[in-house]
Amino acid sequence: MAGPIRWGILSTALISHKFARDFAHAQGGALVAVASRDEVKAQAFARQYDIPRAYGDYASMLADPDIDAVYISTPHNLHYQNSIDCIAAGKAVLCEKPLTVTAEEARALMARARESGVYLMEAMWTWLLPAIREARKWIESGRIGALLHMKIDIGHPLPYDPEQRHYSRELAGGCLLDIGVYPLALAWHFTGQDPEVLSVRSRLAPNGVDDDVLIHCDYGECSASLMVSFRCKLPNAAWLIGEKGYIRIPDFWRARECFLYEQEDPVDYFLDQRAGSGFEYQITEVNRDLQAGRRRPEMVTWEDSVRVQEHLDLLYSRMDYRPAGTAVAASGSR
Repeated sequence: MAGPIRWGILSTALISHKFARDFAHAQGGALVAVASRDEVKAQAFARQYDIPRAYGDYASMLADPDIDAVYISTPHNLHYQNSIDCIAAGKAVLCEKPLTVTAEEARALMARARESGVYLMEAMWTWLLPAIREARKWIESGRIGALLHMKIDIGHPLPYDPEQRHYSRELAGGCLLDIGVYPLALAWHFTGQDPEVLSVRSRLAPNGVDDDVLIHCDYGECSASLMVSFRCKLPNAAWLIGEKGYIRIPDFWRARECFLYEQEDPVDYFLDQRAGSGFEYQITEVNRDLQAGRRRPEMVTWEDSVRVQEHLDLLYSRMDYRPAGTAVAASGSR
């Protein structure tokens, strides 16, 4: 595509505000439209971020010929259908994580994108953050030696409310699907391996939705301990431990910095001096892909997204709760 990539935002959810704020710091795009099922909310959102067009339903925005790409930020259980609708309209898709509720949905969605020749990327913004990319360079260059252990956790106490999205069974709630995708995806990002052994211990909220999960992954030479919780505040950090040293990444999912240690001594430090909160990197990446004519992302590949979804599926198969996905055929039809 020549010129700036013209974007629409599908949903005025809280995370859409973050996307719209960071858009000003991205390269190669223009934010031209927003859609909500509530026209008043769409108009207010458009005024707040100086967006030219506001739509009171999703279909009207997808019919707009002046939109090239759409960012989807609806609840998890709607990602599949919203993405299918965007693909049918010929719009490139950046869909919030997790891409879908199940690996079956992810594969079906990718089949539809492949058949239609439409770009699709999961919004795994963490992988594109400079601090995460620097940590990966340190590992790949042997700065900590062979990677032996990973400790990754994310937890924020959320009062129980079955009507609220995070705890809603109808909206595929639960801490594993909502924030557990971050440590699982980071473990995959740094190992590129499926665990040889995967075990899980989960606690459930009164309505049966998972709200505290402990995961152990054994990759052979490397192991990982992952913790996810809506019950308590966790350290919210990633520790990547090797034979010669270790890397510490505070607030890893939105990382601004990373620290490199040899034994107990700090030997290197990286700080991201970004102007936004970090979404600008994924927006810029999609713009570059589309301007280069690529039909698939290079930084968050389809294989990456499917493998993480498969790990989620396996964990849920060993828990007493499993979020309901959309019944899809292998071809991607509904």
